[in-house]
Order: sequence, then structure tokens, then C-alpha cells
Amino acid sequence: MDKYVINGGNKLYGNVKIQTAKNSVLPILAATVLTDSSVKILDIPQISDVKNMVRILSRLGCKTQYCDSHLIVDASNSNNYEIPSELAHELRSSVFLLGSVISRFHKAKIAYPGGCDIGLRPVDLHLSGLKRLGVTVTEENGYILCSCEKLTGNEIMLDCPSVGATENIMLAAVKAEGTTVIKNAAREPEIEDLQKFLNYIGAKVKGAGSGTIIVEGVKKLHGGEYLPITDRIEAGTFLIAAAMCGGEICAEGALAENISSLIHKLRENGCKIHIKNDKIILRRERRLTAVKSFETQPYPGFPTDLQAQMTALCCICQGQSIVTENLFETRYKYVPQLRKMGADITVIDRNAFVRGVEKFNGATVVAQDLRGGAALVLAALAAQGKSEVLDISHVDRGYGDFEYKLRNLGGDVIRKTV
Repeated sequence: MDKYVINGGNKLYGNVKIQTAKNSVLPILAATVLTDSSVKILDIPQISDVKNMVRILSRLGCKTQYCDSHLIVDASNSNNYEIPSELAHELRSSVFLLGSVISRFHKAKIAYPGGCDIGLRPVDLHLSGLKRLGVTVTEENGYILCSCEKLTGNEIMLDCPSVGATENIMLAAVKAEGTTVIKNAAREPEIEDLQKFLNYIGAKVKGAGSGTIIVEGVKKLHGGEYLPITDRIEAGTFLIAAAMCGGEICAEGALAENISSLIHKLRENGCKIHIKNDKIILRRERRLTAVKSFETQPYPGFPTDLQAQMTALCCICQGQSIVTENLFETRYKYVPQLRKMGADITVIDRNAFVRGVEKFNGATVVAQDLRGGAALVLAALAAQGKSEVLDISHVDRGYGDFEYKLRNLGGDVIRKTV
């Protein structure tokens, strides 16, 4: 178990290159199972979630090979429809493989997926969508068993715009007979990126980014190489880090239109932000003013994956903020840890009432999920004194070379093995 040892108080200056998006790369990797041809994914982020997905692909019989920062996947000899439980429990996004595996083998077996414990994230929408395509679903002994004679296109209305369900249904429908229409689809940029990748290898998908996605089934897909979009959550995390610590950073490769809700709030805080092409430059010179409120919403609303980091920023702003988490009911597990550092936060149901303090104080805290862990790292960077952030395996799930990038900006961060 590794930890970060952080001496806070340094301002951040310099450039940081934003990695390709975790939430794009994972469903794209799942999609490689659909083709017998070799696929090369460029600039793969070096994060544990991706490494776990690659392990799962290997267990399915896919040949995987790293080439510098790229990953080549050849699923031509894939021969296994069971997603191993020990890996599924480590990775929430293993559920994306259901659609791909059922499409390829007309059967699939997967343990209930794991990932961060941030609340109930049932796979009911995934399964009900697959049933509409002709899949029979049974559950026994902690496993989901799927089978079908063939997949047939259909109209699917999602009860809520679930990102995972939208992507899983897209993957299952790509080679189904006929046309599938997904209504009340999620609109996240990563879904548009999945559509772009699928079309690049021969699929016929349109509408991603809107509430209705139409998939016309095709018989065969081909290979190629593809560069996923950059990670809007990593970009947002670094921008918030600079807002908390002061200084000036440039997030290179960041797509401002994908985090416009965050940029609006940071400007409301008092940050100076300049956008030029794929660069976002943030400068903070004085103590910031608290935003009165923000709440998480499906895209294009404020991202739930940036809520913890933004709440940490609110803790050291002048004034009071009300944060509302609408998507996951246990997203506030990091709050008791921030309180150890001097934060003044009261949580009632889905609302966090934040009263700004002048600064954080160094403390030993424990990361309990990916984004909450990132928020603790940012708080430690902004704190007075020394902090230790324990169990950073959670942070490794979504941030590659995190400590190196922070040190390159001037943060005093060292990784140590406990």
C-alpha cells in the first residue's frame, strides 16, 4: 500500500499535459472485442483501471501488446466469454464488456462489477437494455449470465441517462440485426468519442451527444488506430489544484467545451482563465470568493467526478457554499478526512454546507475512492505543514504519473511504500 507525503504551501506554476480520458479508453477497449482485426489505441493512460481492463481482455483470449505509450489489441483469437470475478471486482467498467462479449459469443458471464464504493450503481439499466435486444438474463451466485440466439435491434428508453448503460447498449447493438434506437441517452463527450471510434472501425452509429442515439447493425468491423479524447476530469482536477494553491498553470490538450460548467464556477470564484485552442490557462493571485452553490448533474451539468475536488476548494474560499450531489448517495465519504485538515463542512442528506476557513492544516488522511482521494491530495498541497495521504491505490485508478506531474508544477509530493 503506497502513500503520498506532501509538504503543502507551494504555489503551482508551469504546463501539464492532460492524459487521454479514462472514461473514453475503457469502453473503447471493451469495443475491441467486437472485431477480429488488430486495433491500436494511442496514448493509453498509465492508470490501474486501464491495466485491469487489459488483464480482462487477455483472459478473454485477446492478444495485447504495449508499444511505447500505445496499446495494440488483437481479439481475433478471443475464445472466452467469462469475465473473471477477481478482475471484475476491481473494475467497475468491466460491465462494459457485457455488450461486446454477448455480441461476439451470444453468451456472457460476469461477476457483479466493483470499482469505487460511492453508492448504489445498479446494472439494471444495462440488463433491461440488453433484454430489449433479445438477451436472456439470469443471476446466480453473484454472477450475471446472458445468452441469446441472436441480437435484434429495438427501441430502448432509458429511465435515466446512464452513461454506462448507454455505452453498453451501443456496444451490443453495433452488430445486431436491424436498427436500435436509444432514447434518453446520456450525452457525455466520452459517448461521442465511443461513437467516433465505432464508426472508424466500420459501425453505423449517429446521434451521440444528443438524447437519441441510432445504431444500424453491421455484419463486420475492421481494425485501425485511434486517439481518444483527453480527460476532462484530470484537466479539471489540475485547474482546481492551481485555484487552491495559487500560481498559474496551463493544462495542455484540455478541451474547454467539455468542462464549461467547471470553468464558469472557477471564474465565479475569482480565477483568471484564458482559453486558447486546446490549452486552458488558469491564474490565481488572491484568496478566492466562495461560489454560493453548485450541484452535480448529468452532462453538460457539473460533473459528479469533480464534486469532491471543487468542494475542497470551497473549504478555503471566503464565504459559504452549498454543494448538492444528485447522482451518487455516498460521494461525501471524503468529508470526515477533510475535517481532519480543518474543513468546516456539515453534510445533510445530499447537501454539504461549507463554511470557508483561511487554510487547511497538514494531517494524515485516508483515500477511500478515486475522486475523494484526489480531493485529499489537493487539500494537502494547499495545506500549511506536512500531510500524508494513505491508500492512494484509489487515486492510481484514474491519474497516471500524478505525483510526477504535481512535482513538475512545484508541488512537494513524494510517493512512499508503507
